[in-house]
Amino acid sequence: MRQAKGHDLFFTCLVYFILLLGAVIAIFPLFYVLAVSFSTEYEYLTRGFFVIPKQFTLDGYLYLLAHPGFILAFRNAVIISLGGTALNIVLTSLMAYGLSKRWLKLRSTMNFMVFFTMLFSGGMIPTYLVVRSLHLLDSFWAIWLSSAIAAFNVIVMRSFFQSMPLELEESARIDGSGEWRLFLSIIVPLSMPVIATFTLFYLVSNWNTYFSAIIYLNDAKLMPLQVFLRQMLVEDDPTISNASNVLYKYTPAAKMAAIMLTALPLLVIFPFLQKYFNKGVMLGSIKG
Repeated sequence: MRQAKGHDLFFTCLVYFILLLGAVIAIFPLFYVLAVSFSTEYEYLTRGFFVIPKQFTLDGYLYLLAHPGFILAFRNAVIISLGGTALNIVLTSLMAYGLSKRWLKLRSTMNFMVFFTMLFSGGMIPTYLVVRSLHLLDSFWAIWLSSAIAAFNVIVMRSFFQSMPLELEESARIDGSGEWRLFLSIIVPLSMPVIATFTLFYLVSNWNTYFSAIIYLNDAKLMPLQVFLRQMLVEDDPTISNASNVLYKYTPAAKMAAIMLTALPLLVIFPFLQKYFNKGVMLGSIKG
């Protein structure tokens, strides 16, 4: 018995050590980016790797907050994220709720069609042609509608809806509830862990939108933050030039400050939704 407890203690310590090591490996680069964002270019070029700057400065952040391109890209990212996530959650929950009803005609066929899209898709070119034929290019609707529903999320949420007791639905119908009232007043409040979990999934996906933006958006004024960040990290600043018409380069502090400001919204939101994360995924995966 003592030997078994010793093995359990050793295994627990080993797991915690591995998790701690992984956390340190993941967090250290973030600390480095944060330190460089508050440092001078001279310190960045001369010190190498450091996590505490010797010469503290806010020039990188002040430069970005005064940059019209960054402000516009940040606004676009917020619009895409909030609008897209709201549309994602509404459509996914409605589709999953409908597919969870066993009395729905052609339910098995539609469930198979949803699963089929996880294995095969139309591809980038057919999707682009559909978006263009709908006259959605150079609009946020092109991004929102092209990724409105994730098949995996529908399947997990459908499984959660199926796991709910039928007595809830029967009692609500006896009280005179229609389908919409049943869904909004009973199903949605009981499904908040799952909804919060997939809200986080969709929010991260929409906030990190890059590839869809460069495909469907040609107007520079509509570009989201990730596209601006990519241009900033690999290109010079086209808005500032000296008397010789030579472009100034973004400073390392400005680049790292852009990375931190890009990650900051998700770092702030995640703790509020994290408590639903494990519970929501596990609830939706009990029955299938």
